[in-house]
Amino acid sequence: MKFFAHESAYLDENVTIGDGTKIWHFSHILSQTTIGKNCSFGQNCVVGPKVKVGNGVKVQNNISIYEGVEVEDDVFLGPSMVFTNVINPRAFIQRKDEFKKTLLKKGCSIGANATVVCGVTIGEYALIGSGAVINKDVKPYALMVGVPAKQIGWVGISGNTLKFSDNKAEDEFAFYEIVDDTLKVTDK
Repeated sequence: MKFFAHESAYLDENVTIGDGTKIWHFSHILSQTTIGKNCSFGQNCVVGPKVKVGNGVKVQNNISIYEGVEVEDDVFLGPSMVFTNVINPRAFIQRKDEFKKTLLKKGCSIGANATVVCGVTIGEYALIGSGAVINKDVKPYALMVGVPAKQIGWVGISGNTLKFSDNKAEDEFAFYEIVDDTLKVTDK
């Protein structure tokens, strides 16, 4: 394998790490975790056990990716953002059999200090603002902010806000596609 792990990082047995990936200071990769190629994990990250991370993923400092979370290719996780994996945690009740799946689709970005409540899917290229709390599924290309997060617009693949030339309200469009950072609205 041709990846880099800082001498203070700890890698459990039975992990798979792709070429070009870098794991920095004080990070811990737990067993049965698979990390793709060309990823970067900042300092003080914990990943796993049994987590799958795609290629080209950027995980900033102080992030724990728990069992039940799946991260597709080219996802960005901002500093100190948080995942949960149980809806109703109690210190005195074991709920490991109740972990809910959380899926981060290709190219989405989560801002610093945001929280992602378990059991949601964040769509392709969606952009979650810093400090937002995601407690329901997020549409592809949606721009989400606030507590709880609400959609305030759309972004393109580059992360830039999309502008509408049509006079109709954005939420009237049930069908759309993104082509080269342009929102193309269709009737069906």
